[in-house]
Amino acid sequence: MGAANLATALASIGLADLVGQDRFSVLDALITFIAGDGDDLDAQAARDAACDVLEELFGDADQWADLASINVTADDLQRMLEMFLSLYVYNRVPVLAERLSRLDDPAQSRQADQEMRLIIADMVAIHMPDNPFTLDWRGGAGRALAEDAIASVYEAFNAPTEADPA
Repeated sequence: MGAANLATALASIGLADLVGQDRFSVLDALITFIAGDGDDLDAQAARDAACDVLEELFGDADQWADLASINVTADDLQRMLEMFLSLYVYNRVPVLAERLSRLDDPAQSRQADQEMRLIIADMVAIHMPDNPFTLDWRGGAGRALAEDAIASVYEAFNAPTEADPA
């Protein structure tokens, strides 16, 4: 992104007041912008996913100069979008966590968790449009894509959906 690009990106989404701020101020505002306040389970799933993606992006960057020195290409941005959606879907499918909690062996539980995450990432990739930057992520198309991915995960794991807890 670079110093000018991060500042420009923040200004373009109405967060110009964050320019020059520390990591926690910037990330907190970005997470809220991306995922809302976390006032329901859906928003909390989105906040958790956004937090994980931004943590990977910014790593140990603590100060504005560190944050602004991170370079993000269009390919990086697309990868982060897929990662966000994969983590969001994972967080929205509580039956997975419930199934993992049944495993007594911690190593087996970690292995199963990683396998589930890979399967979810593959399903998200299948649902992603060729150019995800043309999709209205805050509108119906973005919501439909996420819901389709969630339904595919429930189907793949033969679990009842949130709408049909049979």
